[in-house]
Amino acid sequence: MEPTAELLWPVRPRFIAGVRQTELGFVCILGEMSHMTRYLLASLICLLPAVGFAQTNPAAQAARAWRQQHERAIVDEFVALLSIPNIARDRENIQRNADAIVVMMEKRGLAPRLVSVPGGNPIVFGEIRTPGATRTIAFYAHYDGQPLDPKEWASPPFEPTLRDRPVEDGGRVMPLPPSGGTFDPEWRLYARGAADDKAPIVALMAAIDAIRSAGIAFKANVKFAFEGEEEAGSVNLEKTLAAHKDLFAADLWLMCDAPLYQTRQQSIVFGARGVTPVDITVYGPRVELHSGHYGNWAPNPAMSLARLLASMKDDNGRVLVDHFYDDVEPLGPVEKRALAEAPPIDAELMRQLWLGSTDGGPRTLNELITVPSLNIRGMASSRTGAQASNVIPASATVTMDIRMVKGMDGRKAGQQIADHIRKQGFYVVDREPTADERRAHAKVAKVVIGQPGVGSRTPMDLPISQEVIRTVESARGRAVKLPTMGGGLPLEAIERPLGTGTIVIPIGNHDNNQHSFDENLRIQNLWDGIELMAALLVM
Repeated sequence: MEPTAELLWPVRPRFIAGVRQTELGFVCILGEMSHMTRYLLASLICLLPAVGFAQTNPAAQAARAWRQQHERAIVDEFVALLSIPNIARDRENIQRNADAIVVMMEKRGLAPRLVSVPGGNPIVFGEIRTPGATRTIAFYAHYDGQPLDPKEWASPPFEPTLRDRPVEDGGRVMPLPPSGGTFDPEWRLYARGAADDKAPIVALMAAIDAIRSAGIAFKANVKFAFEGEEEAGSVNLEKTLAAHKDLFAADLWLMCDAPLYQTRQQSIVFGARGVTPVDITVYGPRVELHSGHYGNWAPNPAMSLARLLASMKDDNGRVLVDHFYDDVEPLGPVEKRALAEAPPIDAELMRQLWLGSTDGGPRTLNELITVPSLNIRGMASSRTGAQASNVIPASATVTMDIRMVKGMDGRKAGQQIADHIRKQGFYVVDREPTADERRAHAKVAKVVIGQPGVGSRTPMDLPISQEVIRTVESARGRAVKLPTMGGGLPLEAIERPLGTGTIVIPIGNHDNNQHSFDENLRIQNLWDGIELMAALLVM
């Protein structure tokens, strides 16, 4: 069949294999075409600007014009920041990141300062004070990144590498264009933190440059808070904000984190799930035993753990732990309508991810991330593969996470898991069991509940929410509005101490490999992010 061309938006928002998206908001399928197909495609492309969205936001328009003249300088600043290792526990390099961001903000006159509590990584704070402003908007991003194993990466994670396409599609390393040159929008920059979450910091700085170059006035006071331990659970964020309430006070916090919707459409997300980790260890013999000599006699903890985990969910993925869903705050009619209007993505995601089935059917992915989940992060018991031994393991451990939605309490949910384990006949402790405890009970489990998470959701029909929607759509066209996202962000850690609201404004590509190896940012997402941030900065 001959390749054809079709609109990605607004006619039929969906995935298209082998596509290329341009700044006009359209994509075309690439490949060999007949002369007639080429003619028809060219004719269609000529018509596309008339049917694609009209960018009406002056700040976004100014940001596009400014960016087109400064692409290499923007990427150079991005590369410099990405070159600094940013693992949260690496305090020396975290400080280097913070200091580098201070320099970036000083260049823009943002009066930066480092704010922290004892033992915490610094938050880089800055602000723009606008005479006569009646409200304050804060922009959040984080500069720390997830731990990594460099051996898993196609190129060193802190040596930013430009490629002409994704690594998994055979992407070739590309040199940076010369000063004054342009970047192919489909190129990708590979480095830890490229998408999660240094890109918004660079986009905000470039947007400020563009706004000032165009002489556009700010309407609100603007604050910036760039966190250095989000990937470590934001353990000090709430304490830091509570200790400096006046400094961080704002009418709205815009959380510049997370990826766009899977169709590449701009998204606006009004909540996030919190996460509560739970570690469970079950015990067998004191030491590993020969599986031939003691098999069928000594209980196998790996088998015991497998049966325990199987008792927690049914075959369709519903959690069977008593009262697990009791405190969930249901969606309102506005949120339900937004879910119904979101472009369908499940079938194409299943194809791309090689999935023959999904949990939770017939509900969609967008519906399922608005309810809590119970996930196995990883399991361990003795050794596997070439390292395996003929043994009965001494113990088996699983690390799980509970994804929390609004209304739930992480500590309570963790206790519900512990109660479920007791009901399966286990003696439950929260520290290493003694020899006497292990001898006295047929089944022993250690359950450790980590830092409890909280889900949050801002009403979509608030006046400020509607203003954000209008501003985003004036810059990026029709957006996908979602009540919540599946991943976690420290929304409650901001809302509780400051009494403010939060809305998530993503800019990263959905296929950015965040939290994994070969993390990357698609160049067009950076360009779009600059325009989006410019519009929001002068909202």
